[in-house]
Amino acid sequence: MSNEDFDYLEIEQKWQKRWTDDAIFEPEINEDEKYLITIPYPYLNGNLHAGHTRTFTIGDVVARYQRMLGKNVLFPMAFHVTGTPIVGLAEQIAAKDAGTLDVYNRLHGIPLDVLDTLGTPEAIVEYFSRESEAAMRMIGYSIDWRRKFTTTDLPYQKFIEWQFNLLHELGHIVKGSHPVKWCPNDDNPVEDHDILKGGDATIVDYTLLKFTLDDLTLPCATLRPETVFGVTNLWVNPDVVYDKVEVVSVSVNDAGDEDTASTITETWVLSKEAHVKLTHGDKEKVTKVGEMAGRELIGKYVTNPVTKAECIILPAPFVDSAMGTGVVMSVPAHAPYDYLAVRDLESEDLSQYGISKLDIEPISLITVPDFGKFPAIEMVEELSVTSQLDKKAEEATKLVYRREFHHGVLNETCGKYAGIAVSKIKDVLTRDLVESGKADVLYEFSELPVICRCGAVCVVKMVKGQWFLNYSNPEWKEKVLHCIDNMQIIPADLKVEFINKVDWLKDKACARRKGLGTRLPCDPEWLIESLGDSTIYMSYYIMAKFINQGIKPEQLKPSIFDFCLLGKGDVADVAKECNIPVETLGHIRDDFLYWYPVDMRSSGKDLIPNHLLFFLFHHTAIFPEELWPKCIAINGFVSLEGKKMSKSTGPILTLKEAVGTYGADVTRLYILSAAEQTQDADWRDAGVHNATKQMARFIGLAQEAQGMKACPPSEYTMLDRWLISRLQTRVLNVAEALDSLRTREALQHAFFLLINDIKWYVRRGGKNALSEVMNTWTRLLAPFTPHVCEEVWQRLGHTGYISLQSYPVADEALIDKRAELSELIVEKTLSDIDEIIRVTGIAKSKVVLYASQVWKWDALRAAVELDAEDNLEMKSLMGSLMANPAMRAHKKEVPKFAQKLLGDVRDMSSDLASSIMSAELDELQVLHDAADFLSKEVGCEVVAYSGDNPEYDPQGKCKFAQPMRPAIYIE
Repeated sequence: MSNEDFDYLEIEQKWQKRWTDDAIFEPEINEDEKYLITIPYPYLNGNLHAGHTRTFTIGDVVARYQRMLGKNVLFPMAFHVTGTPIVGLAEQIAAKDAGTLDVYNRLHGIPLDVLDTLGTPEAIVEYFSRESEAAMRMIGYSIDWRRKFTTTDLPYQKFIEWQFNLLHELGHIVKGSHPVKWCPNDDNPVEDHDILKGGDATIVDYTLLKFTLDDLTLPCATLRPETVFGVTNLWVNPDVVYDKVEVVSVSVNDAGDEDTASTITETWVLSKEAHVKLTHGDKEKVTKVGEMAGRELIGKYVTNPVTKAECIILPAPFVDSAMGTGVVMSVPAHAPYDYLAVRDLESEDLSQYGISKLDIEPISLITVPDFGKFPAIEMVEELSVTSQLDKKAEEATKLVYRREFHHGVLNETCGKYAGIAVSKIKDVLTRDLVESGKADVLYEFSELPVICRCGAVCVVKMVKGQWFLNYSNPEWKEKVLHCIDNMQIIPADLKVEFINKVDWLKDKACARRKGLGTRLPCDPEWLIESLGDSTIYMSYYIMAKFINQGIKPEQLKPSIFDFCLLGKGDVADVAKECNIPVETLGHIRDDFLYWYPVDMRSSGKDLIPNHLLFFLFHHTAIFPEELWPKCIAINGFVSLEGKKMSKSTGPILTLKEAVGTYGADVTRLYILSAAEQTQDADWRDAGVHNATKQMARFIGLAQEAQGMKACPPSEYTMLDRWLISRLQTRVLNVAEALDSLRTREALQHAFFLLINDIKWYVRRGGKNALSEVMNTWTRLLAPFTPHVCEEVWQRLGHTGYISLQSYPVADEALIDKRAELSELIVEKTLSDIDEIIRVTGIAKSKVVLYASQVWKWDALRAAVELDAEDNLEMKSLMGSLMANPAMRAHKKEVPKFAQKLLGDVRDMSSDLASSIMSAELDELQVLHDAADFLSKEVGCEVVAYSGDNPEYDPQGKCKFAQPMRPAIYIE
C-alpha cells in the first residue's frame, strides 16, 4: 500500500457503496443499548456549506463513536423547506433576477441551464434535497436514509396538524395582539431563518415617557423608565425636521371591556422614522398634521409627566433620529454621555437658541454601593473621560449601568418607588405610567437594520388577531427549566445561557400568511411558521421509516400519532380508523419506545435562542418527562480565510466543493481539528494542505505495518513498551475528549500526537509493536476518517467493516512509566546535543554523556513528593534532604540544587511527576542502550558515563548533570 495507489475518490466511493449495499447504518431495534443522535435538518435555499459541514461532521463522529462503543445508533436526516425564503428564491429565479442568478451560479455552482428550471418552490425543494443528500453521502455520513422527508410532505403535514391541535388543546397556542418582526413586502411575520441581515436582533419594548409642551407631546423612548425622576433636560437634534402626528389611542377600562373603551387624541412630535414605526403599532389612528424643525424646539421648556418639573430642551447633533423617537431624555447624574454632553455645552454660545446661560444641576435618584450621589460624574472622573467622543465614555456607561442594574436601589427622589431595586422596577413602573396615561410603549429592534431575505427592511408590527405560542407562560417555562436542570449541555458553561434565554423568551408568532408550510388547524387561513413546525420532528423520524414504506397521508389520523407517540387509545380502534394493521402499529409504538428520547441534539450556537429553546418547550409540553431530551451539544461557526460566509453574497465553500477538492476524510479531519466546541473555526487552504500531508503520513505508516507479523509482548523491548504505553494514554485521552465532544482535542491525541509518537518510534528503529499499534490506531481514527480507515483495515488483513468494530479501550496495565521516562531522557538528550552543536558550530568527533548523580535523583523525588503534599517550600525541602545521611556528603551543592528544584517541580506536569515517583530507573543504562541510536543521529561516537564516578571527564562536566538532563561534553 502506497500513497500512489491510494486513490481517495475511488476508495470513498467504494466504501460508501458497500455501506449502502449492506445497510450497515440502517439500525433496527434489538437488545443493545440504543443511541439516538439528531442534528438540525438543513434549510434548502442553497447548497450545504462549511458551516453545515462542521455541525454535521461532529454529529457523524458522535454516531460512529457510539456505534463502535457497542450501542445501536440511529442517525436520521430530513430537509427543512417551509417558510418564505424558498418562495422568494423561486420568484427571483422565475423573474431572472441577475443578482440571484449570479449568486447561485457562481457561489453555489449551479449551471445556468439548471437554474432556469428552478422557477418554482417545488423544483427548488426537489433539486436541493437531491443535492444535499448527495453531498452528505459524499462525505460519508452514517445516516439512515430510509427516514428522510421534507417538511412539505403531506404525511409530515398531518404530523404537524396533530402537534398544533394538541398544543392548542393544552392552551399553548393563543390569539391576540403582539409585536412581531414583520416584512412589509411579504406582508408576513418573519422569524430568524427568514432574515438576511440583523438575524440576532430582538424586539425590545421601550417605555415612551410623554413630556408635554403646551398642547404638544414629546415622547422619549427609554429602557430605564425609572430615570424619569432624574431628567434635567431633553435632547433634540437641531438639524432634524420632526413630524407632528395626531395619535388616536384606545383606552380600555380596568376590566378589559372593549365595549366601554374610550379614545385619547394627542399630537406627538417625533422623528419621521419614529412616525413610520408608530404606524405599525397598536394605535387606532396615526395621522401626520405638520412638521417642526428641531431648532424650533430648542430653548423651550417641557413638563416632566411624572415629577411635573420644567425641563429645558437643548441642542444635540449626536441624537440619531432613527433610534427611538429622536427625542431623548437627559439624566446627567446617572448617564455618562448626558453628563459629558451638558459639560461640553456649558462652554458653548447658545444665544442663537435664546439661551443666555446654562444651569443644569444633576438629580440623584439611585443609591449604589461604592458610589456617591452622582455615579456618572464619578465614573467619568475616575476614567479621565475627556469628552463624548472619547472611547472611554462607552466603558464608563457600561460600568455605571451594570452596577446600577445589579446593585442599585431607588432613593427618596422616586417617591413611593423608593427602596425598590433597579433590576425590579421597569415592568412595575411602566405599567403604572401607561395606566395613568403618562407613558406609552414603543417596540423597536435591538439593532438596525433588519432585512428580510426578499430584500425589504423589516419593522416591528403590532399584529391583531395573530396566533402565538405562549412561551411566556411561567408554568411552561418551569417545565423547560426543570428539563434543562436534568439534562447535559455541552459545553457545560452554556447551561446558564439556556436558562437566561428561557427567562427572557416571550410569546412567538406561530403563523403567517405566505410561504410553504402546513395550515394552522384552528384557523386554516394561516400557515404554521417555519420554526414552529421544526420542534419535535425527531419523533417523526421513528414513524417515517414505516410511513415511507407506503402509509398514505389520509391514513394518518390524529389517533395514530396519539397511539404511536403518546400511547393513547386502543390499538384495535386505531387500526380500524386508519386502516393500518395492528401489527404495524405495534411495531411503530415499539420502535418509538425503544429509540426515544433523543440522546444528543448537536447544533450550532446560533440556534440557542430560537430553535433549540423551542425544541425543549415543545418536548416538555407534549411528552412525559422520561421522553425529554437528554443532551444538547453546541458548536461554533465557520469562516472562510478569515471572512464570514454568506449564502447570498459570499464567500462560501460548499460541502460538495470541499470534498471534491480535498477528499472526504481530509475535509473531515481538517474541519474537526480547526476549533473546539463553541469556538469559531476558520477554513484556510494552507491548513487543509497540511492535513492532506498528515493523512499521507498515516497511510505511509500503515504501509510499513502491512504484512508485519504481530510480535508477542514477551519479546517487546523498552522502546516497544514505550509506544504501547503512549498508545494507552492516547486512547484514554481520546475517550475523555469525545465524551465531552471536544473533537479538536480528541483528534490531537488520536491523530497528530500519536503520529508523532509513531514517527519517533520508527526513527528509533522500532518495529515489533507497529502492527499491534496500527490495528488500534486505525480503529481509534475510524469515527473521524472512516473511508481511509476502512481501506487501511482491509489492507492490514482484517475482514468486516471497521465502522462496526469495537472502539479501543485503554489497558492501563500497559502504561509503563519507566519506559516513558526512559524515552523522554533519550529525546531530551538528543535535542540538547543538537542544540549545542548548532549554537557552538563544534566540529564533533565524539560526544560524552554524564548521567545525573544519584543524590540529585533522590532530591528530585523528595521535591516531587512534597509537591504532591502541597508542601513544597525551601524550608521543608531542605529539611527533608538534610534528614537523609547520604545527602550530607553534598551539603555544599544541595541548597543551590534545591532552589532550582522548587521552580522545576512546580512547573512539572502531573504525568511526569507520577512517572518520576513510580519508575525505578537506571539513567546510565538508558543512555548506554540509546548510544547506538544517538551516534547515528549526531554522526559520531556517543558514550555515556556515571556522573558519580566518570572514567573520563577532562573538563569536569559531570557536576552539571541533572536528572533526565545528562551533562554533555563534545570533542
